[in-house]
Order: sequence, then structure tokens, then C-alpha cells
Amino acid sequence: MTNILVTGSSRGIGLAIAEQLVARDCTVIGHATRPVDERTIAADFTDPPAAQILWQNALDRLDGRIDVLINNAGMFEQSPLHASDIEWLDRWEDTMRINLTSAAQLSRFAVQHWQKRAEGGDGNGGRIVHIASRAAYRGDSPAHWHYAAAKGGMVAMHKTIARSYAAENILSFAIAPGYTDTSMAGDYLISRGDDGLLADIPLGRVAEPEEIADIAVFCALDAPASMTGAVIDANGASYVR
Repeated sequence: MTNILVTGSSRGIGLAIAEQLVARDCTVIGHATRPVDERTIAADFTDPPAAQILWQNALDRLDGRIDVLINNAGMFEQSPLHASDIEWLDRWEDTMRINLTSAAQLSRFAVQHWQKRAEGGDGNGGRIVHIASRAAYRGDSPAHWHYAAAKGGMVAMHKTIARSYAAENILSFAIAPGYTDTSMAGDYLISRGDDGLLADIPLGRVAEPEEIADIAVFCALDAPASMTGAVIDANGASYVR
């Protein structure tokens, strides 16, 4: 049975991923900022030690073995250019810590875990799936510099992991969704208005969380090893490259 840690699993894309993995008979430990249920570990990523505590608690619950890490936790809140200096900087640092630094910490712990297991003759690598964003390539609104920068950093980190550890069967995949119908993005979607938003999406609608989850589960369980390093776009053709 595959043991999987999914961050940000209490709603939206993360919840859809966790539900699909459970349906595939995986053992899933989720994560949320606040307690949700017995299968979810609470950890506030604005607190620097939180990612390490989450990793260790997840290991304990999974009998010392994690096979797949899915970095999905995210924060998407506006930080207007003309906010006060301290407000702008606080929002920048919180977004970086939640969207990028925690993912980096967990990815590091995962790589070290798989290397240690291989050294002990009790492991054969592992997989990391990063939920990035179209913003990593296209940028975002003037009030979301921080979000675009964090997701750009996630993609660069993912590519580095893939190139550095493929020979050890440590594989890394990234998904770059566009607009997705989640509570995290709800206020932003409403602010753009249906007509203005959909005019930018040739498919004519935003993605559903289950669609992004389909891709994440494929990467976690089924994608061939030769796909490591790939970034998969899922944006309704609103940004093609």
C-alpha cells in the first residue's frame, strides 16, 4: 500500500486529491492549518518549525514510511501595491512561507527520507507532486506579485529536484493550473466577473478541483519515470507555451 502525505487537504484541490487517492487504496495523511479530523495533521506553515513537525508526525502515523509527498498547501490573498510597507512585506513573507518555503522543507525531508531508506536496503525512491500555477510562467495580477513569485520558485525547485535525484528514482512532477473553482480563489474569481474571466479561457470555463486531482493522482501513482521534471499545464488553453 502506498503511503502519501498531502498538504492543504481540507478543501479544494487538496481535498479532491486526498479523496481520489483513498479511492485508489492509498493510505493518506492530510494537512490543514487547523484540526479537521483524525486523518489530518494541523500545522500552520507561517510558523517556521511547522513543516518539520508535520513531516515527523506524518512519519509516525505511517509507520515510518512515506512514499509520495504532494505539495498542495497554498495562500492566495491580495497585497495591493499601495498597502502600507509593513502590510505588503508581511503578506509577501507569509505567502512565501506557505506556498514555497514549507514545500521546500518538506521536499528536503522527503529526499533525505528516501535516500536513508535506500542506504538501508529498504526503499526504492519516491515521488513528489507540486501544485504550482500558471502564474509561475504568465505572472498574475498587480496585487499578486508574491503569489506569482512563490509559484515560479516552486517550479524552479521542482526542476532542480528532478534533475538532481532522478538517478536515485526520486521523481518530481509539477502541475500548473489556471483558474480553478476553489474557495481559495473564490474572491478573486468573483472580482474578475464571469464575462471578463471566461473571455481569457478558450475552453469557456474554469477548471474543477477534480480535474487537477486527476492529474496529481496520475503523477503520484501512474506516471512513467521518464516524465520526471515535467510541468503539466491545466488552464483551459488560457496560457500555452
